[in-house]
Amino acid sequence: MPEGDTVWQAASRLHSALAGKVLTRSDLRVPKYATADLTGRTVLDVTPRGKHLLTRIEGGLTLHSHLRMDGAWKIFANGHRWSGGPAHQIRAILGNHDTTAVGYRLPVLELLRTPDEQRVVGHLGPDLLGPDWDPDQALANLLADPARPLGEALLDQRNLAGIGNVYKSELCFLLGITPWLPVGALPADRAAKLPALAKKLLEANRDRPVRTTTGRRGQDLFTYGRAPRPCLRCGTPIRVADQGDGSRERPTYWCPTCQSGPVPAPGSPPTRRFRRRSPN
Repeated sequence: MPEGDTVWQAASRLHSALAGKVLTRSDLRVPKYATADLTGRTVLDVTPRGKHLLTRIEGGLTLHSHLRMDGAWKIFANGHRWSGGPAHQIRAILGNHDTTAVGYRLPVLELLRTPDEQRVVGHLGPDLLGPDWDPDQALANLLADPARPLGEALLDQRNLAGIGNVYKSELCFLLGITPWLPVGALPADRAAKLPALAKKLLEANRDRPVRTTTGRRGQDLFTYGRAPRPCLRCGTPIRVADQGDGSRERPTYWCPTCQSGPVPAPGSPPTRRFRRRSPN
């Protein structure tokens, strides 16, 4: 699933291509909005909110989309061939005299009144890349459920918006604790660092084509996707196990030497203690 920095980049590309321009083509390929026609309206802006995209359109309308695992918005100069996937995967087309934005495999696409945006994003916690960022509130949200494993709490967008599975693993490594450590057991000094560190990572990567948390060329991440290769710090093989986020199990990476705290027993099934759905 795209994380906050990836969605921020998508919003930036869409804003550059569409904002301030009149739509000459509009095609929403979902049954509920199949007859909606946005042509003749000016796109006002495209704003990211956590992992959500809000395309605001003249006349008090907002096109809300979410990429989830496989969705993507592609931008094409008019006259160029589209290359984001087969035609049957297209869910939205927004075009002007210069460019066309094509939404592929969008699992969430809805047209709503702009004053009603809170209905779809009002549940989100402080946005790591947004103007509403509030580190104290984000930390308070995380600590509100002290028995919950930190990795699950970080993925819950109601606590803070923008962290996905990659940053979950990388943050826990940089804090020196495992993703299975209960939030309430997080040492106070590390808890105090967490919001600023999360924001620093996402801000550092929002304009980069390749995400990195290490600062090392060719070795972009400390743990995510690296099992069973050696830890970049201590050489211990990185491990991987599934961890629930309330909606599905996610592969979770950690170094058994550099990170302290509970871990799944070898061969044990993934924990399913917390079954609250984690809103996106």
